[in-house]
Amino acid sequence: MANIMVVDDAKFSRKMLSDILVEEGHEIIVEAENAGEAVEFYEKLNPDVVTMDIVMPEIGGVDSISALKAMVKADPKAKVVIVSGMGQQDVIEEFINAGAKDFIVKPFQPSNIADVVASVLENA
Repeated sequence: MANIMVVDDAKFSRKMLSDILVEEGHEIIVEAENAGEAVEFYEKLNPDVVTMDIVMPEIGGVDSISALKAMVKADPKAKVVIVSGMGQQDVIEEFINAGAKDFIVKPFQPSNIADVVASVLENA
């Protein structure tokens, strides 16, 4: 199906997302712990989809937006799905306006992850 990069500082969250996506038939080509790694891996591996948390120890929301914009600049067709506990409407809109294709609020249901990734791939 799709080659996916999972970006989250929490190992547990990366594992949970990876397990859900692998069960859906996708391949996890890399996991990143922060936005800097995400941009570096994105440029090297060009994954089909990126799931990315926005609040990580080394960065805040502004740096996450910068990372998202860097991925979109490298590939205007980048498919980045934000997965975050910050579900305020203004935060969601800010990331969608910066180039994210969708936004999933934690905690999430496995079916929600699968549905959103399928939708993002379909609407490519």
